[in-house]
Amino acid sequence: MKRDHNVRPQDLTFTQPISQDVLAEKYLKAGETGVEDLYRRVARALASVEKEELRPEWEQRFLGNLHAGAIGAGRIMSAAGTDIQATLINCFVQPVGDCIQGVDDEGYPGIYEALREAAETMRRGGGVGYDFSRIRPKGAEVRGTASMASGPCSYINVFDQSCSTVESAGARRGAQMGVLRIDHPDVQEFITAKRTPGRWNNFNVSVAVPDAFMEALSADGPWELVHRARPGARLLERGAFQRADGLWVYQTLPARELWDTIMTSAYDFAEPGILFLDHINEDNNLRYCEGIAAT
Repeated sequence: MKRDHNVRPQDLTFTQPISQDVLAEKYLKAGETGVEDLYRRVARALASVEKEELRPEWEQRFLGNLHAGAIGAGRIMSAAGTDIQATLINCFVQPVGDCIQGVDDEGYPGIYEALREAAETMRRGGGVGYDFSRIRPKGAEVRGTASMASGPCSYINVFDQSCSTVESAGARRGAQMGVLRIDHPDVQEFITAKRTPGRWNNFNVSVAVPDAFMEALSADGPWELVHRARPGARLLERGAFQRADGLWVYQTLPARELWDTIMTSAYDFAEPGILFLDHINEDNNLRYCEGIAAT
């Protein structure tokens, strides 16, 4: 069916009350009464970067695109053309390293540095995703303080509370995605964390699953939970050992058992999701210069 691109402004209305409420609450600004006002504000803002004599032409082009259904992302529709200091980008991925502050030995920002940067991103209206897999597991050795690590799930609690406290630009709460690799020793706690009412309310969570795990699952084989951080004395007593590649094996369990735990939680609580990272990176047009670890 051919699409009618000659949409009249009077046709740009919502008949469902919930649609009207969302439009008014999240997108319309002072003085705007409907969709046409919103479209004109956004089109004018997008055209404002052009040479002054070209702006009217580009404003009409952008307006025509909006009328035809080429709607911008939420941050664009909410913030473009306003005087608030907000980002026009919806989603960011914030690296998190295996240290408290500064940068870790691989150059990734420490946990509380990442927390600070994420808070600023959310304050400006951006959503943030994290791969927490670099954080050493619960019970791992922390040589600098002669103590044991509390694990990534405990720090996710901190990020969750930060998000609940920081109000994003435009009176919106921040949105977060937490990712943990399926070979991380704390992945079982991560998978079941949201079964506890009220825990991580400001997060969606997903498990990063490589092809190697799916192969182990298909073969009903074992799966090793590993990390580069040395386990503490108790874990070593329980059989943790170092592989030839330098990674420490904290636990070995049937791949099927881990998969069933994910499926049960996903069915009962709608989380975690799954990220097939090998396939995501294979299909990434920028794979020659970057790797995707989270969304």
